[in-house]
Parts: sequence; structure tokens; C-alpha cells
Amino acid sequence: MGVTRRTFVQAVIAVTAVGAAGGTQTALAGAAVAAGSPPGDVVGKVTVGYQGWFACTGDGAPINGWWHWTQDWGRPPSPSNTGTKCWPDMREYTHSYPTAYENLGNGQPAALFSSYDQQTVDTHFLWMRQYGIDTAALQRFNPTGGEGPTRDAMAVKVRSAAESHDVKFYVMYDVTGWTGMQSEIKADWTNKMRAHTASSQYATQNGLPVVCIWGFGFNDDNHPFSTNACLDVINWFKEQGCYVIGGVPREWRTGGAGTRTGYTDVYHAFHMISPWMVGAIGNAGDSDNAYSTYTVGDEADCAAHSIDYQPCVLPGDVSGRQRAHGDFMWRQFYNMCRAGVQGIYISMFDEYNEGNQIAKTAETQAWVPTGSGFLALDEDGTACSSDYYLRLTGDGGRMLKGEIGLTPARPTPPTPPGGADTTAPTAPARLRVTERTSDSVTLTWDAATDNVGVTGYRVLRVDGQSGTQVGAVTGRSFTVTGLAPATDYVFHVVALDAAGGVSLPSNQVTATTGTAGSTTDLALRRPTAESGHTQGYGSGNAVDDDPNSYWESANSSFPQWIQVDLGAATTVRRIVLTLPPSSAWGARTQTVSVQGGIDNGVSGQLLAAADHRFDPANGNTATLTLPATSPVRYVRLTVTANTGWPAAQISGLRVYAA
Repeated sequence: MGVTRRTFVQAVIAVTAVGAAGGTQTALAGAAVAAGSPPGDVVGKVTVGYQGWFACTGDGAPINGWWHWTQDWGRPPSPSNTGTKCWPDMREYTHSYPTAYENLGNGQPAALFSSYDQQTVDTHFLWMRQYGIDTAALQRFNPTGGEGPTRDAMAVKVRSAAESHDVKFYVMYDVTGWTGMQSEIKADWTNKMRAHTASSQYATQNGLPVVCIWGFGFNDDNHPFSTNACLDVINWFKEQGCYVIGGVPREWRTGGAGTRTGYTDVYHAFHMISPWMVGAIGNAGDSDNAYSTYTVGDEADCAAHSIDYQPCVLPGDVSGRQRAHGDFMWRQFYNMCRAGVQGIYISMFDEYNEGNQIAKTAETQAWVPTGSGFLALDEDGTACSSDYYLRLTGDGGRMLKGEIGLTPARPTPPTPPGGADTTAPTAPARLRVTERTSDSVTLTWDAATDNVGVTGYRVLRVDGQSGTQVGAVTGRSFTVTGLAPATDYVFHVVALDAAGGVSLPSNQVTATTGTAGSTTDLALRRPTAESGHTQGYGSGNAVDDDPNSYWESANSSFPQWIQVDLGAATTVRRIVLTLPPSSAWGARTQTVSVQGGIDNGVSGQLLAAADHRFDPANGNTATLTLPATSPVRYVRLTVTANTGWPAAQISGLRVYAA
């Protein structure tokens, strides 16, 4: 008989005494996935809450203020006007906004990022990818007020970043203070958020798009929803075909001052339950107490009702000195994994204003504004790299998935082995354009190297002496979109390492977008090559826009070929060949095949050999229509026969993308 969720949880409870005493276990981590719902984008995975709610005056956001950075959003952050508890590590943001703080301890200006900049969101999702974070839950508060337009835009930016960096995402509705929630949440999903489920990166579980509702059952004035209203919303989302997660009070099962009475049916209506622990625990001992009081019993209750269980792990408030260089957070990971949970939710990725973020944070006072009072990650005397809580999250995910053994001892030291990495990567090499359209270009480059390891690349558009970041990737190719047709753009690429080191720029490359529509001759005055020619009839004559000049190959030596370099890989769908229009050119038929490739001289078949008629009565023109193929940079025509002359002859070689 197979192992059921209930028997598995009972087995976990029976053997966790050793773990509670501080011993090491190696056989339990990851087994819960097999016992609950099958693995998906939340079951068996680590999810982080993503606020995306920091804006700065001048960043273009509709909210137009220092959103969540300060108490008074109309004035820049300063010691007397702050809404944050710690300072981000700003070394990987290309856009920043000056504050009214004194300079950092190292003398650099004290500036902050805006979540409204796409580069910020791309940087965050790049970190998620690099450190093994599976899924991001985009926090969505009441979108009907003044924050709504900015939150709508952030959803689009998160989707773009998730698709660029292969990270899953879903919408988490926080209903706190949302008085019209019962009807408005349905309208918002139908009219706005549901469209994002079309993304290849929108999270699914059990084949259903994931949505979370955070805030049902909390016993305070900001969550006054009746059981009927809660059940109506949950069941409506189920009817829409969604997998519904509930962000619920920690006392949802046990009862207590934090939860309303009589909400058991509401909790059991969810597909997954995710209890909130922020403010409930602040040290490793509190975590052990929560394990005994809540986690073990919660997991058993969920198993009995076929509900998945995803408790909350928090790194601790930096300003409250809770972190203990990772010991506090790791104890929670250990307790969740030994309980056999189905997933783990991290609060939060980017919540600098509450101090419990895992995103890169100032590691020493050298990276904190002078006189600000902010603590750095080394506040307890132990040096911590700015990415330590990202690394720790990656380790917790591996323990959840059974990739490392279940252990109460955190496997990753606060500072990477070997100390600080002060060596920047080498510059990426051979940056080149490999594809282009009327509004995009694809860039490819050779890998950079680093003494520790390259973690990613930034793609920058060069304007004068400065560069504007247009993309951030872990791979060696990126497509820049949203460009103007028939326009020259200059790009270069830099490499990054985990310590924030940035390489020198690659070579610069100029990329020219095509003209919109099908009328652009991609071959016009482009470089050519040939098998050979007679007298002065070289291959360049075929692309010079002169109808009377032409290429003629050597006589009596078929096959012959002519090749044009389009400059960048492009999807080719139509080739128009002409001969001079003079009546002296009698009708003839030439047998032509078409090859193409990315590299010079390396060609694949695009169109099989066929006879094409050139008749002065019809303009001496032949059109070759190609099937849909992969983009090519080099187009080669091979001529194997000509009824009018013992050589290949082409006056015009015009290539079109449509």
C-alpha cells in the first residue's frame, strides 16, 4: 500500500525527537512532496513574497513619490523622514535616486532604487534565478485607490522579469483594509490579473493557475470579512479554475486572540494554507516553540483534509537584531523540513521597510549612510556577505527538496570561503548581432571568466559616454525589444560576479533595426561573395540598386553561387531576382536553390532547386517564396542551369523578411 499524507505526517512526528534535541537527520527532507500534491510551482518549492512597492520622485511611476521609502512621500528620505529599517546593497542597480542622507561610510552618495524601473525588477528576478528561488508571489493590495495604476504597471514588470529569468510568479491578493473586496477582487481578476496567467511563467499547481488570498480570518478591524464573504470569494476563484492559497493567521487551527472564531470551514476551503509568522517569533527558541505549538499539528490537520501546507519563514528584523547571522532563519527551515511541509514561503524578498528582506543588504557600515542609525548585516559582530540570506534561502530550498540532508546546522557560512571576492570578471568577448526585426535586435557574446564565478551579464545601450541598462541575464544572449524601426543602436555588455564585481565593457556593436513592413530590401548594398565572375560583372552588381548592372559567373562551369551578408540574422520569407529590363535580354529559365546560415560559408537548405522563368514581357523578374525557417544572416543562391547563357546571371538580388 502506498504512503498517504496522513501516515507520512505521523511518521515524521514519531521520529522528530532527535531533531528537537539538536541531532542531524538525513532521510526526511523532500519526502513530503511525494506524500501531498504532486510537485508543481508551489508544492515542493520555495516561494518568496515580492512587494515591488518602492518608488522615487522622478522615476516615472504614476504614484510620483518616495513610496514606502519614507513617511512623507513628498520629501526625499532622510534621518528625520524614513520608512525603512535597513539599507539595500545598491551596487548592482544601474538607476538610482539621490536621498537627503549623508554619504555612505565609504564616501559614496546615498541613493536608492525604484521598483518602477524595469532594471530593478530584472535584477531581483536574476537574483532569484541565481540563488535557487522557484517562485515569487506578487503582493497586490487594493488596486482601486491611488496606488492602483502603479501596482498595475508593477504586475507587467514582474511578468517581464519572470519570463526573462525563468522564475515562476503568481498574484497574491492582500485584502487588508479593502472594504469592497468581495466584489472588487473578482472584477480585478477578471479584467486585469487573469490575463497574466497566459504567461509561460505564471505559476500553476495541479495544472491550475495559482492565486493567493492573504487576510481571511485575522481578528482586527482591517479584516472584517464574514465567513460567507470569505467562502464566496474562495469558491469563486475555484470556479475560475484556480488553485487557491490562503494566507491565514498562525492560530488558524489552535484558536487565539489573533484569529476569529468560527472560520474553520473557510480555512479548509483552500487548496493550500500558509500561516503568517511575522511578529510571532524573533529567535531560534521561538521557532522551536512554534514547531511544537503550530507546525506539527497544522501539517496533520492539512493532511487529514487533503490540503497542502506552506508555512512562513522569515529572516528576522535587521533593526531588531534578530538574525543571529542566519541561525534564526535556518532553525525555521530545519523545523519546517522535519515537519514534512509541502512548500515554504519566505517573507519577504524586498521588504526593506520592515527589515525582514532577503535581497542583498548593506553588509557593513561602509555601505550605510553615515549618521543614519541603520544597522548592517554584521551588527552582531559576525561578517556577512550582502547576499547571505539569498544563499541561505537556496540552501533551505535544497533541504526541502532532499538535495541535502536534514540538518539543524546551516551549511553555508555567512561569508563565502576564501573571504571577500575583490577580483572583477573579465570582459565578455565577441559581442555580435545575431538577429534583428523592425523593433528588436538579438545580441550574443562569448562568456566572461572570473576567479570565483560569473553570475550574470548586463546589456547596456550606449548613448554618448554613458550606458542605459536594457537587460540582465545569466546566459550569453539577449533580445532587446521596443526599438524604433530603421534606427542604429549601439550596445555593449558587462559581466557580474556574486560579490558585485563588474567587468570592463565588451566590444561595442552597432545594430540597425529593419524597416517596418515588407518593403525593406535587406540585401541592398550589403557585402557579397561569389563562386566567381567573368570580366567586370562581379557579385556586388546584384545589390547596387542599378537595374542595368549584373553579376555573371564564369562560363560553362555550373554550379555557380552568389551570397549576400544581411548583417544580422533575420527571418527571410521572399527573394526577388531580376535581369536587366532591356529587350536585348531574351526570355530564359534559370534553375536556382537557396541556402542560408548564421556563419559565413555554413549553409542549410532554405529552398530546393527549381526552375524560375525570366521574361522581358513581365519585367524579367522571378519571385522565390521561402517557407518559415530559422533566422539566417548569410543567404546563398546556387544556380545549376540557365537556358539563355552558359553562366549564372542576376541583375537584382533583393531579400525581404515578409
